[in-house]
Amino acid sequence: NCWDLQHEIDTARRALNCPPGDSGVENLSGGEKRRVALCRLLLASPDILLLDEPTNHLDASSVKWLETFLETYPGLVISVTHDRYFLDNVAGWILEIDQGAVYPCQGNYSVWLKKRAERYLLMGKKEKQRAKQMDKELNWIRSGTKGQMAKSKARMKRYNELADQAIDLKQEGGTIFIPKGPRLGNEVITLDNVTKAYDDRVLIKDFSYTLKPGAVVGIVGPNGAGKTTLLNMLAGDLKPDQGTVSYGNTVKIGYVSQHRDDMDENKPVWREILQSDDDVQMGDGQTMPGRRFVAQFNFQSKTQEKLVGKLSGGERNRCHMAKVLKTGVNVLFLDEPTNDLDVDTLRALEDSLQDFVGSVVIVSHDRWFLDRICTETIEMTREGQITIHQGNYSAYGGGKTAAVADDEF
Repeated sequence: NCWDLQHEIDTARRALNCPPGDSGVENLSGGEKRRVALCRLLLASPDILLLDEPTNHLDASSVKWLETFLETYPGLVISVTHDRYFLDNVAGWILEIDQGAVYPCQGNYSVWLKKRAERYLLMGKKEKQRAKQMDKELNWIRSGTKGQMAKSKARMKRYNELADQAIDLKQEGGTIFIPKGPRLGNEVITLDNVTKAYDDRVLIKDFSYTLKPGAVVGIVGPNGAGKTTLLNMLAGDLKPDQGTVSYGNTVKIGYVSQHRDDMDENKPVWREILQSDDDVQMGDGQTMPGRRFVAQFNFQSKTQEKLVGKLSGGERNRCHMAKVLKTGVNVLFLDEPTNDLDVDTLRALEDSLQDFVGSVVIVSHDRWFLDRICTETIEMTREGQITIHQGNYSAYGGGKTAAVADDEF
């Protein structure tokens, strides 16, 4: 197929947002190297394709292209992934590994979720609580886009109700409790005609935005559009070249970065999360035993003693997130929070953020995560255009600018 080889290479490179062809591999970022490696593998067309978290470091349009490509791939595809839309759209079988046992399921993510919930209902009290959470996610799937939009609007309407309620600490199994911070006033964060450029490239120009109390905002767009730049500007970690950023009097910010490098490598997990505290203040005069707070992030007794420097990527993500959430914030910034998280932790995090007493701003390529929790979506392009949409990722037509997929490829 040499006649079409260059055309296929160019199509795959554009679709996966690879760097220019004459770029030196030694100068590429980790994400760029992954995209180049994936592109090379797909072009090789092996009989068996093994993919380990293939959607990490891909923007939404690239993931859509990859899904379309794999749907018609003639060989066998085996993938390890926590991307639930990817599993729902591509998988024909799911092989679950749970506590040393293996459970095969013919079907996509939605089918597997239903069968897993049924299996957990037959087990103990803790597993029944997890089954209820799975049923909640299943009901969300069945509600469709309009139903999901209604739930997003309901989140905004019940913010004051959430602020008045005490946290129900009696729930067990698969629940993440986020301590309450100070009550937000009407003013949270306001951007007024901000501009930010790097060298000659303007990422953000004359952009104004008001973050509302109780809003859960997803920032989406291709790699390099300036999503993390906007997040850092909102969080106060980066000053605009022009314009102003103002904050409400009661705002208390927590930032879960994707780098997770502000941790002591020589401390055990439980001490890194709790610092000098034995109990965690949950708000409204309630406290939670510190070790129980750590355990809700899927750190059981032995792993709580593990040194931070020995943690895997997913464990490090959970440790950093727990450390930030423990401080009782009311405005939360999350930069790619779902990377390396298992689906149970993802589901628990989504449920906890829906009940979070505050505002949340998220940069993520995880479409399922954004669909479940967002009340508003900020779309950014490489050309510097920024558009605000009411609703979640799917409501605004997320991924509609998908990279071109050639039918012949």
